[in-house]
Amino acid sequence: MKAITKILLLSAFFLMFHLTSFGQSSPPPPPGGHGESGNQQVPGGGAPIGAGAGFLLLMAAGYGTKKVYDARKRLEE
Repeated sequence: MKAITKILLLSAFFLMFHLTSFGQSSPPPPPGGHGESGNQQVPGGGAPIGAGAGFLLLMAAGYGTKKVYDARKRLEE
């Protein structure tokens, strides 16, 4: 059982690493008129949250699965 858990954890880590690497593309070009009258702020900021939100959901699902597994294991004893 420990070998299966280790394989699942490694698989989840590599899947998470692969999915978060998609958010590492180049930033979008600045809006029109940028630099003509000084620097203009880009609306909405430039912080991508898609990969971080996915990572957070993946980790929460893993934590919840572990808690359920431990609770069922304790009930069987």
